[in-house]
Amino acid sequence: MQDEWFSRWFDSPYYHVLYQHHNDDEARVFIDNLFACLLPSPEARMLDLACGKGRHALYMSRFGYDVTGLDISSSSIAFARQFEHDKLAFYQHDMRKPFRVNYFDFIFNFFTSFGYFQTEQEHLQTLRNVQRGLRPGGIFVLDFMNARKVVQNLVEGETRVLNDITFSIHREVRNNLIVKTITLNDQGQEWTFEERVNGFDLPVLQAMFASSGLEIIAQYGNYELEEFEPDRSDRLILFGQKSKSSLT
Repeated sequence: MQDEWFSRWFDSPYYHVLYQHHNDDEARVFIDNLFACLLPSPEARMLDLACGKGRHALYMSRFGYDVTGLDISSSSIAFARQFEHDKLAFYQHDMRKPFRVNYFDFIFNFFTSFGYFQTEQEHLQTLRNVQRGLRPGGIFVLDFMNARKVVQNLVEGETRVLNDITFSIHREVRNNLIVKTITLNDQGQEWTFEERVNGFDLPVLQAMFASSGLEIIAQYGNYELEEFEPDRSDRLILFGQKSKSSLT
């Protein structure tokens, strides 16, 4: 676990500083649009997979749904647990491992929280765990980057100053991995972190979903749920449905 970049980076306070622009308003608009499209029943059970500090899960629970949040980061889960109530629970968990079977009506994976692992098998195992976790007919929503557009418009270097911390960011593509190296200086101490995300495009994800027993029933290109355009859309949002007759 210690050798995996995401375990170290997501448990760092600097991760949340760098991505503070992913604010609550953005999350709420996306969830509102999803619920208007998906029309969950009042009794729906939902899973926020890779929930971070729990802002999506907390908002979803305010609609009265039964919501669970899972994340690999112990510090994020420790923070999120202050929001728990009878309809909202958080657990530290690695998505490569099974959690519950035939339990959730909806599983959500927001803001490119997939594609981090070294092998195809690990990604397929994750999707199969998702499929097993869904009730028959349940839906998985994957919110992924549009890798084609990211690569075509890659900004190799930039500097950001946030909370008086200077972040130097370098991006490159290595063997279909989109790699971001983050160097920062805080109170005289330098830190370096790295993000490595597989540049899965739509055909690859379609094949992975099919192999995992998930049928893609819709695809969108942004948080307003507009049509996906491979060269123009900012996001690739997929709805994958488990067969209504499947019990595994």
